[in-house]
Amino acid sequence: MVESNPKADLLRYLQDARDSLLWKLDGLSEYDIRRPFTPTGTNLLGLVKHSASVELGYFGDTFGRPYFDGESRVRPSWWYTESDEPNVDMWATADESREQIVDLYRQAWKHSNDTIDALDLDATGHVPWWPEERREVTLHHIVVRVIGDAQRHAGHADIVRELTDGSVGWLQGKDSLAPGDQAWWEEYRGRLERVARETGEAEAAREAREAREAEAAREAREAREAEAAREAREAREAGG
Repeated sequence: MVESNPKADLLRYLQDARDSLLWKLDGLSEYDIRRPFTPTGTNLLGLVKHSASVELGYFGDTFGRPYFDGESRVRPSWWYTESDEPNVDMWATADESREQIVDLYRQAWKHSNDTIDALDLDATGHVPWWPEERREVTLHHIVVRVIGDAQRHAGHADIVRELTDGSVGWLQGKDSLAPGDQAWWEEYRGRLERVARETGEAEAAREAREAREAEAAREAREAREAEAAREAREAREAGG
């Protein structure tokens, strides 16, 4: 019989996301890890910085175990208690090096793991930045929430890295992709493109047909209304 170990299961999936996110920085230039790839500014180093702040906040302050104690570790200017600038933890300034951000993320792992190890999953805490009526949470709730956040951002990083230099994969040595060489992937992508175009063209044709039918129905309705108005007018004239 398989023995249940909820904490170990949760930590495994959290660590997978952490490892995947950091791996996406490997081998890239300072420019490539910082440059925004989307209209909303998504960038690789910013994803790591944000993920560090998420773990330090949720597994630290929420359970009375703050990482930034104001003494040995001073709160950075972008910490939620120090700044109200939107998205301030989603990018790294020129003064923040890759090494600093990565080290902070690894320190966050340790702090988070210590909290998970020290507390029961049903232990309660309070999320300081949530509305008062929702602040009370359990450790189990927070672990699941942070796993979801970490896996989501690891997925963002997957796409950004592939767009940067074509590198793909889930974890180092474990790509979780279908087997195939470059020619296979080009044919596969081409097939998807053809299907997308065919369905797009079919949708456009359907919408055009429906527009023509709607216009014909409108014209027919207006013609009937005009005919009814004419007949009514003639009836009035004949009666007068």
